[in-house]
Amino acid sequence: MGFPAIESYPMPDRSSLPAPHVAWTIAPERTALLIHGMQNQFIDAFPAGSSPVRELVENVAALRGLAGALGMPVVFSAEPVELRNGSLKHRAETSEGPEPEPDATAVIERLAPRPGEHLLRNVRPNAFLRSHLGRLLRSQGRDQLIVCGLYAHLGVLLTAADAAMNDIQPFVVADAVADFSAEEHTMALRWVARSGVVRTTDGLLRELLLHRERRNTGSNGRA
Repeated sequence: MGFPAIESYPMPDRSSLPAPHVAWTIAPERTALLIHGMQNQFIDAFPAGSSPVRELVENVAALRGLAGALGMPVVFSAEPVELRNGSLKHRAETSEGPEPEPDATAVIERLAPRPGEHLLRNVRPNAFLRSHLGRLLRSQGRDQLIVCGLYAHLGVLLTAADAAMNDIQPFVVADAVADFSAEEHTMALRWVARSGVVRTTDGLLRELLLHRERRNTGSNGRA
């Protein structure tokens, strides 16, 4: 069966971010963007045009646009429909919603991967597990990872934790992730903040642009 409907809830803003425990600074030349689980089968469970999915899609698109402009690797991780497991499998089996369409596992059209971007099929919510994500980041000299997408307390949290344990600094975007409920969303951000950085989309975009401006100014000054 399909996935159960998720009730609308407001996206967190800067005032509700958990207190940071680390003081890392984002650097585009060190960073890759991971867009996790933004598939039709998951997005369709949210109320169309309402919070949090409205902000989720817009903010992920904004991050993806700037990442491309700054030359940052953009990586999509997507779960094949036949590999639903754990809580996702349980939710699917207990739902009375419609069966997923044949393109249920595709990344939503607004964010469809482009040439030069990477699409990984992950067999567990943790995007590093049984994938070549770690190898891809190392091959491109990236030791920082922006994580956005679905679900905050599953794939986003587990991926961020795995990154931190492998010397990759995770930056999770509070209003570019979503979850089954506001409570689970908030819980995930609190856990991430113990070993990573939590930012809003606007805040992170400003930091990336400011870093680029400083590097360009420094380069021009040395020339």
